[in-house]
Amino acid sequence: MRSPDQGFTLIEVMVALVIVALGMMAVNTQLNRYVVASAYVEQKTLASWIATNKLTELSVGSTWPVVGDYAEDVEFAGQQWRCDVVVSETDVANLHRVDVSVRLLAEPDRVVHKVSALIEPPAPPGFLPPQWSIPQRGNRGGGERG
Repeated sequence: MRSPDQGFTLIEVMVALVIVALGMMAVNTQLNRYVVASAYVEQKTLASWIATNKLTELSVGSTWPVVGDYAEDVEFAGQQWRCDVVVSETDVANLHRVDVSVRLLAEPDRVVHKVSALIEPPAPPGFLPPQWSIPQRGNRGGGERG
């Protein structure tokens, strides 16, 4: 029997240290995975914003995008990005397909986000779209009674 003033043996202390070390390694591994995943989500979100902004810019522009491809460097959120735009014709005469790929300039071989859209030609000068939310005179939504 062990007397109350005796401490742990060296083997018991070493086993306890091994258990603590394994636990800390597991915590470190999970924290590393979290950091990598959050960096990926951040890059994906920023690239999505860049691509969507480019598509919006092309769709509301005063000229129709020319068929072909071009690249544009963008500084966004303190990082340098490459935005590759490919405009192609479709079977429909008044639609162009636009593919936008976004990548970090530091990693030119990896596309972070890609988005596609169909863009129609700009409206002619003076064109006003219909006001769907304004009720027309004489029609209050109840139909004619008679």
